[in-house]
Amino acid sequence: MKKGYKMDKKRTIVTLKERPDLEDEFDELNSIGWAKFMREDPIGAKYWDNLYSWFPEFQYILLNEELTPMACGNSIPFDWDGNEDSLPPGWDGVFEKGILDYQDNISPNSLSALAIVIHPEFRGKGLSELMVKEMKGLAIKNRIKNMVAPVRPSLKYKYPLIPMEEYISWVREDGFPFDPWIRTHYKTGASIIKVAERSMIIPASVEMWEKWVGMKLPSSGSYIINEGLVPLEVDKAANKGVYVEPNVWMRHHLG
Repeated sequence: MKKGYKMDKKRTIVTLKERPDLEDEFDELNSIGWAKFMREDPIGAKYWDNLYSWFPEFQYILLNEELTPMACGNSIPFDWDGNEDSLPPGWDGVFEKGILDYQDNISPNSLSALAIVIHPEFRGKGLSELMVKEMKGLAIKNRIKNMVAPVRPSLKYKYPLIPMEEYISWVREDGFPFDPWIRTHYKTGASIIKVAERSMIIPASVEMWEKWVGMKLPSSGSYIINEGLVPLEVDKAANKGVYVEPNVWMRHHLG
């Protein structure tokens, strides 16, 4: 048995620290799990490799019995006073905060989720909840006090014109959150803190946006794009498109 610990007869979870040889598998899963334009976020592009070299103990991967990657999780430690008002603006902000804290030798006391990706072949098997629980387990193992997640609601792309504040208020008949990904975090012990209105900001030329989203953007205006949680704003005169994605800050309670 290779490094890591056995969950059952079929699945094993290991961290990148334990299995540095799996780094390419993380990249492969994330390329599958994110829309093209999401992989062009400037903060993510700038710092992603630092996750592997600086925080390998917080990057983990789920393997089946054939050691085929089924899912991966990425997270970053950072320093936070626990006050909800002082949370970074969102995904970009907490990612950069974790990087700068490390560079400034500031000891982290909190952990933020950055991504959990389930390979398409293994979706619908309850792995999302398992991966969230594993992230919580890593936080506890590393004596982290707080855990948060700038959650990207998985069905919001179907409702790009509905404000996020309204969307997160939707519930099912059983009282659980309408959105599956918010619901997964909720079921694993998280509560909604607030909407992160400017969680991820992706600016690029109109030509680049046309390439990423596979459609022409002939004039200035708001465009609904595939997998976008909100419309893309295009300014033809400035030759610029800017996508400002809202996420939902959720806080996990570490027992």
